[in-house]
Amino acid sequence: MTNSPSEHRSARLALVAAGVSVVLWASAFVSIRSAGAAYSPGALALGRLLAGTVVLGILLLIRREGLPPRAAWPGIVACGVLWFACYMVALNWGEQQVDAGTAAMIVNIGPILMALLASRFLGEALPPRLIAGMAVSFVGAVAVGLSMSGDGHASVLGVVLCLFAAATYAAGVVLQKPALRHGSPLQVTFFSCLVGAVACLPFSGQLVSEAGRAPASATLNMVYLGVFPTALAFTTWAYALARTPASRMGATTYVVPALVVLMSWAVLDEVPGALTLVGGAVCLAGVGVSRSRARVRGAAPVPGPAPVPPPSGEAAGASGGAAERVN
Repeated sequence: MTNSPSEHRSARLALVAAGVSVVLWASAFVSIRSAGAAYSPGALALGRLLAGTVVLGILLLIRREGLPPRAAWPGIVACGVLWFACYMVALNWGEQQVDAGTAAMIVNIGPILMALLASRFLGEALPPRLIAGMAVSFVGAVAVGLSMSGDGHASVLGVVLCLFAAATYAAGVVLQKPALRHGSPLQVTFFSCLVGAVACLPFSGQLVSEAGRAPASATLNMVYLGVFPTALAFTTWAYALARTPASRMGATTYVVPALVVLMSWAVLDEVPGALTLVGGAVCLAGVGVSRSRARVRGAAPVPGPAPVPPPSGEAAGASGGAAERVN
């Protein structure tokens, strides 16, 4: 069956929205590296969420969307606590314990967990192309991680924190999907961000103390994290997720390691090695495979009615001629 033009347009818009999200999330790694030198993990997460909440709140008031339906709240609260709060704190902390390559490699377990959780709890299918693409992209992510690792040493605490970040990220996305059936992407994103900010309020003392002595560049990076990789990127992600299976969306995030390599090259003047470039290319190839669709062959002919024994005499000749005209 051929999709209608409106369905094609919706699919294209969802792909563009997902692309905006992964580009901004890739830029977050660069900003976290800068802001993390002046802010502790919890304070950085709280400052980022507060900035995101303000921007999203203004947009919500402008659009006059109001409160989401009651049915959306369980997913919003769970997503806010797990993805917006726990994930951000764990990732900020983990990147202080392990190098960026190791962190990226471990966090990229998230899309695999997401696909498994979506299959188990959302009933989403796992097409062979999706599984193959995720496997290819994960190999690329491992290559990028190994090439970007410094001396190869990582603390056990850092590895555990990155694993926890991957698990909360995957669970948060899967729990967000049902909420989007009832609330708009902006509603779900704003209230999830607000829940995450409330969950991080215990770090408010650290944020106030550290903001007084942090350099302006670190604070600006924290605000950037809240406005773009949080407010904008999480909203475009929710828009795309409402129109795309969670497992396929998770596979899209494998583009992030390749983009981080390019952004680090451009912004931080970190020249990537050959293995890094190859790994990034493999990540992109895997995403292409995971998002491709098998070619639909021509529809099989509809079987006709069972043959009827021909009658005798003149009727036989007439029915035979009619059969020839039909066939």
